[in-house]
Amino acid sequence: MDVTYAEVGATREGPLPAGYLHVTRRVRLTAGFAEAAEALAHWRPQRGAGLRVRTDAERAGLGVEFASGIGAGPLRLWVPCKIVWIEDRADRFGFGFGTLPGHVETGEEAFLLSTDAEGAVWFEVRAFSRPAKWWTKLGAPVARLVQARVTDRYVAAMRDL
Repeated sequence: MDVTYAEVGATREGPLPAGYLHVTRRVRLTAGFAEAAEALAHWRPQRGAGLRVRTDAERAGLGVEFASGIGAGPLRLWVPCKIVWIEDRADRFGFGFGTLPGHVETGEEAFLLSTDAEGAVWFEVRAFSRPAKWWTKLGAPVARLVQARVTDRYVAAMRDL
């Protein structure tokens, strides 16, 4: 299945594309790089943020499709995504995923771990998105608040390692 936006890979490096809401967050972790990379590869930010994850893949990988669910019971909203890039080096690990048809937004989000010259481990979230449904356009201020809250919870989940 193809993603719903043209700027595939734009969260990996460089400026985020114009015409979208941008989210960036970078925090230092106390966990070691290997531990943080394993947690990231096994959906820790999503699950730690209180989201459900549906996927056939045990770990994140290029082309893996998954859905995140927010809410509870029959009110849970499932949003389909696909991993469009992955980086796996000794000093950088992460991936970016894009929205698939059926998602309430259109855009891309990335989680990236890196180490600096002193060996500190950093976790970064980069995203660009805009509403894809009429009701998310109407509720854009609420959607922005939800996105900010979920991003805060991604960061907290990785900090709690």
